Amino acid sequence: MSVQDGEAIDRSAHWSDQEVDEAAFKDARLGRRFADLLKQLGDGMGGSIPLACQDWANTKAAYRFFSNTKVEEGDILSGHFAATRARYDACDGPILLLQDTTEFTYQRRKPHDVGFTKSVNSGRDKEGRLRHHAVCGILMHSSLAVTVEGLPLGLSSVKFWNRDKFRGTAALKRKINPTRVPIEKKESVRWLENLRQSIDRLGRPDRCIHVGDRESDIYELYCLTQELGTHFVVRTCVDRLAGDGNHTIAAEMREADACGQHVVEVRDDAGEVVKVTLDVRFRRIRVLPPIGKQKRYPALELTVIHAVEPNIPKGRKRIEWKLLTDLPVSSCDEAVEKIKWYALRWKIEVFHKILKSGCRAEDAKLRTADRLANLVSVFCIISWRVLWLTMLSRTSPEATPTVALTEAEIKVLDHLVSDGGNRKTRPGTLIFYLTKLARLGGYLARASDPPPGNTVVWRGLMRLTDIRIGTEIAAVQDVGN
Repeated sequence: MSVQDGEAIDRSAHWSDQEVDEAAFKDARLGRRFADLLKQLGDGMGGSIPLACQDWANTKAAYRFFSNTKVEEGDILSGHFAATRARYDACDGPILLLQDTTEFTYQRRKPHDVGFTKSVNSGRDKEGRLRHHAVCGILMHSSLAVTVEGLPLGLSSVKFWNRDKFRGTAALKRKINPTRVPIEKKESVRWLENLRQSIDRLGRPDRCIHVGDRESDIYELYCLTQELGTHFVVRTCVDRLAGDGNHTIAAEMREADACGQHVVEVRDDAGEVVKVTLDVRFRRIRVLPPIGKQKRYPALELTVIHAVEPNIPKGRKRIEWKLLTDLPVSSCDEAVEKIKWYALRWKIEVFHKILKSGCRAEDAKLRTADRLANLVSVFCIISWRVLWLTMLSRTSPEATPTVALTEAEIKVLDHLVSDGGNRKTRPGTLIFYLTKLARLGGYLARASDPPPGNTVVWRGLMRLTDIRIGTEIAAVQDVGN
């Protein structure tokens, strides 16, 4: 994404103004309330609703908003989806659609009002029998649009749900082969729904590349990308039938020679960063659908890419990435490019971390699933902004600071944070001021330190907001005197 792409976004007012569509709500008053609420929760990130709202009147209005039956998560996210589309249109090149699922766990006296996410083993009773209990919570499946440089443009689709029934699920799997069940009757249809919604909202499907982990290794998803005219890079978990059906993908890949090597950095079990060299192989293969679905879906010509550590290491698991893509690959450089795209899938994991650790979404006290989904939707917008700020400083460090900060915030940072710890950055640039922001959050800015991360950015944002409000109050008092 170029500097100009960021500069096209108006930051003269509060950042949240660009992410709100008041007209999306059934009542104009709800739209105005949401605009105020996003500012309050964004400025009070990590705090409770009463802490963010400050007084009983605003707190009561917030609770009424989240419990209003006319409010839906789609209304809350409508403005953000539109802003994501604007950022998408403003940049060039391929865009990665990162999909993943996360769950939010809660403790409630009436858990049925929220619902359940899974059944877990809670040990054995006095007679040695296994005990199980259902975990109270909601699940969220989201799609995050990201440039190939790693800059998150925003969410393009979000789905909330919970599970109410667990009994008999394992027994059902023993009786019915899951691959023979239509995708429309499975929970995994969410991968297809999110992809379709994302393409509908963003347009130009040829630019979009779905990136997913092994849970999205779904043949129906691959067929849908062809139908929509879009693309995918997925890590596989199924060794599918290939060629004429008498062998599998693994058998063909054993005959493929390594085209080259790729070096990645990973952390071992001790937390140390180590460089690992992977052997890279690729081959174009005719992949067949599951046996039970061969009458419904066609065979596909796909590219298989394997990036495997040649030797088993000590102190950590062996790296073994087996990727599948519809995109053609004719060289080792093109294969490594797809590997790097898959590695960016980690950005959505970071987004979930900000939701839970930064916004503290699992600390919410709202009592029903609908209210929690509405609140988490607001947190999604706030979390995206933190991730966007963190990555913008890395992808466009020389941009003007007004791309991300208001003039008032820049003045506060100039007054409060010295330039002494900013010797590595050019004064007046975006990275110069975002480093100051991170220093408010505990970033030391030493020569050997990596770029500021999400944690110091969100801490810095909270401190900056408090300080900015204090300076505004002081300015008003000075004028009155």
